Amino acid sequence: MQRNKYDIDETLESPFSLKHLKRSFIYIKRHGKKLLLAMAASMLASVLQLSVPQMLQYAVDDVVPAKDYRMLILLTIGTAVAITGSLFLARYRMWTTTKVGQDIIYEIRDDLFRHMQKLPFTYYDNRPHGKILIRVVQYVNSVSNMLSNGVIDFFLEFLNLILIVIFMLITNATLTLVVISGLPIFFVIMFSIKPAQRRAWQRVSNKNSNLNSYAQESINGMRITQIFAREQKNEDIFSRLATLARKAHFKAGLIANLVNPAVENISQIIFSAMYLVGVLWNPGMASFGTLLAMGNYSWRFWQPINRLSQIYNEFMNTIAYLERIFETMDEKVLIDDAENAYDIPQIRGEVRFENVTFGYDDKTQVLKNLSFTVSEGESIALVGPTGAGKTTIVNLLSRFYDVTGGKITIDGNDVRKVTLHSLRSQMGIMLQDSFIFSGTIADNIRYGKLTATQDEIQSACAVVKADEFISKAENGYDTEIKEHGGNLSQGQKQLIAFARTIISDPRILILDEATSAIDTKTEAYVQAGIKYLLGGRTSFIIAHRLSTIRECDRIMYVKDGGISEQGTHEDLMALKGDYYNLYTSQLQDL
Repeated sequence: MQRNKYDIDETLESPFSLKHLKRSFIYIKRHGKKLLLAMAASMLASVLQLSVPQMLQYAVDDVVPAKDYRMLILLTIGTAVAITGSLFLARYRMWTTTKVGQDIIYEIRDDLFRHMQKLPFTYYDNRPHGKILIRVVQYVNSVSNMLSNGVIDFFLEFLNLILIVIFMLITNATLTLVVISGLPIFFVIMFSIKPAQRRAWQRVSNKNSNLNSYAQESINGMRITQIFAREQKNEDIFSRLATLARKAHFKAGLIANLVNPAVENISQIIFSAMYLVGVLWNPGMASFGTLLAMGNYSWRFWQPINRLSQIYNEFMNTIAYLERIFETMDEKVLIDDAENAYDIPQIRGEVRFENVTFGYDDKTQVLKNLSFTVSEGESIALVGPTGAGKTTIVNLLSRFYDVTGGKITIDGNDVRKVTLHSLRSQMGIMLQDSFIFSGTIADNIRYGKLTATQDEIQSACAVVKADEFISKAENGYDTEIKEHGGNLSQGQKQLIAFARTIISDPRILILDEATSAIDTKTEAYVQAGIKYLLGGRTSFIIAHRLSTIRECDRIMYVKDGGISEQGTHEDLMALKGDYYNLYTSQLQDL
């Protein structure tokens, strides 16, 4: 069977280490006081519950034979108070840990999302988005319960176990030794299946990630699927991935469920042995009240053991998720503010490339010792063959990547030494594929300036004639846009994107193939918007339609990692070089 990228499981960058769990304690420490109060409440609840068998023993062995009805009534009231109090304290503990758990979900997800917004384009280019999304949503949800309830439950059940042993020793030391004799067998079973459990839950994590990734891409590409009648093929792929996820979870569940039957069988054997020893071998034979109390304690003793085994299963599951979450958080932020970065003053627009060298990897250099200067307010067109480095130039200027040699300055400020926010907030970038968010038309335009008024929004739309189709929409500027602009044409999306750029009032404008996917009428509107935007701004325009750049102050032909020729349209046509050949070839194709 042919494999595709969704059959490839993610590999962990580092082996399992307790550092993942220790690292997660950062989130627990933030809520230490609440968790300590919850733990104290649970401990008190355990003491109240464990006092009930003691009262029962006293009643059976002493109070009932003595016919002390007054004490019997007091013991009955004491039992009721103990049970009611333990229930109230347990409810308080449950409310507190639930609140802490939700807070931890928020904090982990917030930290993860903040970090992801700083990651380079290459991180998102190299991974299916569904595999990224599952970490932010499902994995964080799974981890939060373990970090709130799981950790506190572990300590509580362990302390509860100690309390039960103490109460048992007070009741009868010999029978206590019988009850705890099954622990060595239990520990052998637990540690025998530990490696298999971790591998099994990692497989579950991988298969769920693959399934989620394929489902998301299939939904996003549903139009293409139906156009090419690939429904059955896609359904087969989805069914196969879902089957692999189901089998992985089933196998992990089988391994995890080996623990519970082991605990149940051991506890039943020990329970029977305790009664046999109490009746036959214990010197003087244990009293009926002692047997009742020890039977109760024996049953309670294996409850925390069983709960600890469940927590252990959850822990092994959670570790696989923690590894994925922290693996994402450990992704290097390649582009970030320098240690002493400062806010760049209001940009005037002088741009200098000084011996700039850059390559996306160590093998290939896209730009080689590139140098040029752009004056304030000058409009520059970048043309040349695909892959020559046109988009790379504007990406370096916007500092989506850092140069590997040389430097880029704006008004004399090295772009690597200023804060990213102060730099990019003064730049406007228009791409060929303009992303439209779900929300209203006004919301999408206001994305370029959050404080924009309705009048500013309408003025920006008027510049590119976007107000013509917006005014005809059902609710005008308050019309809801579907995800990815599904209810808009490509031209309408581009006009909204232009209005969004206009309203941001950028000091440096970058247009990267911004008019290549629109019709002639829309292009005329866009050209009017471009002319407006170019006024008084330094601008860089990349376009295959050379008719859109004839009016630029200077045209640069990018070739072989540098600028082979530059000048006005008339200058380059007279030169009859690379630009001349490109321009005339386009005319012949018309």
